[in-house]
Amino acid sequence: PELASFSLSPSIYTSVPRVTSPDPPRLSMSPEQHNEFWRKVQFTVDKDVVRTDRSNNYFRGDNNPNVETMRCILLNYAVLNPEMGYCQGMSDLVAPLLSEVQDESDTFWCFVGLMQNTIFISSPRDEDMERQLMYLRELLRLMQPRFHQHLTQLGEDGLQLLFCHRWVLLCFKREFPDAEALRMWEACWAHYQTDYFHLFICVAIIVLYGEDVTEQQLATDQMLLHFSNLAMHMSGELVLRKARSLLYQFRLLPRIPCSLHDL
Repeated sequence: PELASFSLSPSIYTSVPRVTSPDPPRLSMSPEQHNEFWRKVQFTVDKDVVRTDRSNNYFRGDNNPNVETMRCILLNYAVLNPEMGYCQGMSDLVAPLLSEVQDESDTFWCFVGLMQNTIFISSPRDEDMERQLMYLRELLRLMQPRFHQHLTQLGEDGLQLLFCHRWVLLCFKREFPDAEALRMWEACWAHYQTDYFHLFICVAIIVLYGEDVTEQQLATDQMLLHFSNLAMHMSGELVLRKARSLLYQFRLLPRIPCSLHDL
């Protein structure tokens, strides 16, 4: 069975009710702490938005009002959720939503829902990433044992899976053109048979494009360079098809390790 594929359009988002989950906890801050928080957030947001997706016609050019809209969305999110505030990379997640929906309010609530309700979004905190990477290592050991063996031979550096940190943190946004990345997001949001479909996408990329790593016994830094050079040169459609196939194979297994029970 294959996951349904949908075409994004603004009407999808305007028909979605506002997020009804509880508001994020408010932080108690002194006036000095509040000023410092706002100064740091605004400085980082201002620095990031002017560098995000400037090759996209929607954000191209000086004094582009859409860049200011993206800035407002990110600042408002930091106010809504001060515990998380703003992390570098959030602008990469807002940009494709804004260019597709083209409405500040709807894009803001889409982004809120994205951050609250989607497992494949991780903050850069160590515990979040390590949980994702642990599942991925176990999937590779089960479904791509030769690649996993190569990682094991590389030692701790190889098992850290540095080459796929960006995949998880930015949800493949910098690996594929926006249209293909958004299809992957939709496939993950569908939660078809698993809440961790993004990890099957990671495995699919390795299956399809990682043969040279094992054939040439690439070292950790060479492996990182190999996968970085593949950005924008991979077929999103092919990767999605392979990921669906891998998920189907996973579900047919008579037994799975206890470490993958949550998948």
